[in-house]
Amino acid sequence: MKAVILPFLVALLLALPVRVHADTVLTLGHALSADHPRARASHHFAEVVKTRSGGRLTVEVLGGASFGDDVAMLTALRDGSLDISANSQGPLSAYVPEINAFGLPFLFDRPERAFRLLDGPLGDHLAQRMADAGFILLGFWDNGIRHFSNSVRPLLKPADFAGLKIRTPADPVTTDIVRALGAQPVEIRFAALYQTLQKRAADGQENPLINFRTARLQEVQPYLSLTAHKYEITPFVMSRRTWNALPVPDRDIIRAAAAEATTRQRALARRGEEEAQQALVASGIQISPVNRAAFVEATRPVYEKWYASPVGAYVRRVVEAAAE
Repeated sequence: MKAVILPFLVALLLALPVRVHADTVLTLGHALSADHPRARASHHFAEVVKTRSGGRLTVEVLGGASFGDDVAMLTALRDGSLDISANSQGPLSAYVPEINAFGLPFLFDRPERAFRLLDGPLGDHLAQRMADAGFILLGFWDNGIRHFSNSVRPLLKPADFAGLKIRTPADPVTTDIVRALGAQPVEIRFAALYQTLQKRAADGQENPLINFRTARLQEVQPYLSLTAHKYEITPFVMSRRTWNALPVPDRDIIRAAAAEATTRQRALARRGEEEAQQALVASGIQISPVNRAAFVEATRPVYEKWYASPVGAYVRRVVEAAAE
C-alpha cells in the first residue's frame, strides 16, 4: 500500500502551486530621443525605483516611440499592456478634456507659472479625472513654451500664416490656434515630423525649442518665429490596472521615485530650452520676434470656444488663477 500511496503524494505535492518571490518588471514608454529631458528623467526614475526597491522593481524604458506614439501608449496604459508613460497633453485630453485649459494661447509666459497651479488643487482635479479614465498621475512634467517655424517665410504677424499648412500634434487647442491664425492644421505624429517637413507635406510646425533642436528641424525649417503662443504639460502617468496590482509598499516607492524624477525633469527642461536657443542662434536659421499683441488678439476666440465647452467652468478657474 505504501508503495502506491507515496508516489501519489509526491505527484500531488508537485502539482500544487509554489509561491516564490518574483521580481517585478515595469515598462515605461515615451516618444522622444535619448538626449531629451523626457528620456533622461525616465531613466532617472528607473534608477531610483531600482535603488529604493533593492533591485526588486525594475523599470524598462522604451523610448523613441518604440512602443508606439503617445496616442497608442495611452491605449496600452488603459488595457495594461504598458505600465507607465511620459506622455503628452494633447492625446491625454481625449480622456481628460479639462487639461486643455493649460494650453490656451498666451496663458503662461513661463512653465513655473503653470506649475504654481498644477501643484495645487487645480492639478489635484486633473489627477482625479485621470484616475477615473484609467491613469494614475505620477507627476506633471514640463513640455515647454511653444513657437512656430516654417519653410516659406518669416511669421511675424497673423496675416503671414495665410495659406500655410501647419503640423499639429493630437491637441485640440493647438488646432484651434492654428485655425485662428488663418492656417490649415495637419495632424501628424511627432516621430514622422522631420520627414513630413522634409517632403514639404506641411509648411510648418510648432514646438518648444528643445524639441525643435533634438528633432533637427533646423535642417528643414529655415524660419523660426518666437511666438511663445502656448504652454504644454508632459503628464507622467501609470496604468491604473498596474497600480491596483501593486502592493502598497511598491506604490510608495513609485510615488517617491516619480517625485524625484519630476523635479529632475523640470530642471533638465529649463536648462535644455536655454541650450537649445543658443544652439539654434548659432545654427544660422532666421529667428524672429513677433507682434505679440496681434497674435493675442487673433487667438482670443479660442478662449470663447473653450469657455462654452462642457469643461468651461474648469477652464475659467484656470484662467482666473493664472491671472492672480
